[in-house]
Formats: sequence, C-alpha cells, structure tokens
Amino acid sequence: MIQVNEQPAFECPKDKTVLEAMESNDLEVHFHCREGFCGACRTKLVDGEVDYTTDPLAFIDDDEILPCCCVPKSAIKLKQV
Repeated sequence: MIQVNEQPAFECPKDKTVLEAMESNDLEVHFHCREGFCGACRTKLVDGEVDYTTDPLAFIDDDEILPCCCVPKSAIKLKQV
C-alpha cells in the first residue's frame, strides 16, 4: 500500500514502480528521466521501506526516495515535496 500526503492509500502492482502506481492513481508527479538519473521525482519517505530496481544516480537524502526506480518493500507513506 502507498499513501501520499495523507490521502487514501492505494495498491502498487508488483510489476510497477512507485511512480507508475502514483500516476495510475491520478497523482501529479514531477519527473523527467524515469531511471534515477535526474532526481526530479524526489519524494520524502515518511514511513516504510522500498527496494530499488536500479541504483539511483541522483543525490537523495536518507529520508528521500526516487519513485521512478523503486518498488515498495512494505506499506509506505510519502510526502511529495
């Protein structure tokens, strides 16, 4: 399950990234490369864990994720910045 900005939570299909799940649920997400290079989709991870499908090259803080190249490892709570 993914919850963004205290909105209702939604499922993330196993074959989709967090970004793709957010888009499927009509959330407006800033992105550019979709591969972890640019960092445009940088999002705060409030709670939970993710696994990266590819190692991100963009700089992120310890409390941030790149939704374009990760999948939820557990239920996650996000805060869009």
